[in-house]
Amino acid sequence: MSGTYVLIVAVDRPTTVEVGALGVHEFAAGAYAYVGSAFGPGGFARIDRHLELAAGERETRHWHVDYLLGDPAASLETAITFADADRECELAGQLPGEPVAEFGASDCDCEAHLLDAPSEEAVRGAAVDAGGLVRKAD
Repeated sequence: MSGTYVLIVAVDRPTTVEVGALGVHEFAAGAYAYVGSAFGPGGFARIDRHLELAAGERETRHWHVDYLLGDPAASLETAITFADADRECELAGQLPGEPVAEFGASDCDCEAHLLDAPSEEAVRGAAVDAGGLVRKAD
């Protein structure tokens, strides 16, 4: 299965992360929402790779969010999926939160696909209201 997904990431303390070519980013403690898409081979198996990286079971970082997920201060709390729907840019502009400039949006005209969110609950509620299905991170 493929489509669009939203990852809710908790950062438990302020941290500084080097994000590939984007350079160094500072993250305050709190909730973040990353909107991505998985239409290539494997589809939503991409979420499993993000989960493995967040759990320390994988080292290779392919996407901007992987650098944040690989930081010890961050944990992947929830994944929300939108099956067979290309809604990445729409959701990045619609979900609650402030864009983290250029993060995750290197292949489109969006300001960002990572949002500094008001809370995990606010993002989860908005994503479910938009038609997403919650997949709890193990």
